Amino acid sequence: MVGWSLYYSFRVDTDNRVVYEKIHGIWQAKTARDYQQDFETEVQPLIDRPWAKLVDLTGWKTSYPEVINIIGEHLAWCVDNNLALSLNVLNNPSTFRQLLKMFTGGATRDISHTFRTTVEAEQFLRENWINKLSDQG
Repeated sequence: MVGWSLYYSFRVDTDNRVVYEKIHGIWQAKTARDYQQDFETEVQPLIDRPWAKLVDLTGWKTSYPEVINIIGEHLAWCVDNNLALSLNVLNNPSTFRQLLKMFTGGATRDISHTFRTTVEAEQFLRENWINKLSDQG
C-alpha cells in the first residue's frame, strides 16, 4: 500500500511489518490531521501485532506549534495499536527539538531512535527488527 500527499508519503511493507515514511515541508494543523487519518487507514493490516516505522524527516521543516500536539496524539495512537519501534532520520536541529516534544507527547521516547542517514536507520532496522522477524518465523 502507498499513501501520498505533497507533504508526506508512506509505504506499508506487510511482509516485514514496517511502514516507510517520507515527510516534507512545513506542516500546519490540517496537514497533520490529514496525515494522521491517511496513516491510520493505510496501516490497518499491521496493527494486530507489533510493527515498526522508519521515517525520513530530512525534507521536513519546522512545523506550526499545534502540530506538535497532533503528532503526539498520532504517536500515542500508534503505540496503542502495537507500534514497537520508531526510527527517525533527520538532520536539522530545529526539527529535532520538535520531534523530541512529539515523542514525549506520544510516549514513544523508549521505542524511538534518531539517525543522521537513512543508511544507518535501515541497518538498525535490519539488525533489530527484520532479522528478528526472520529468526521467529
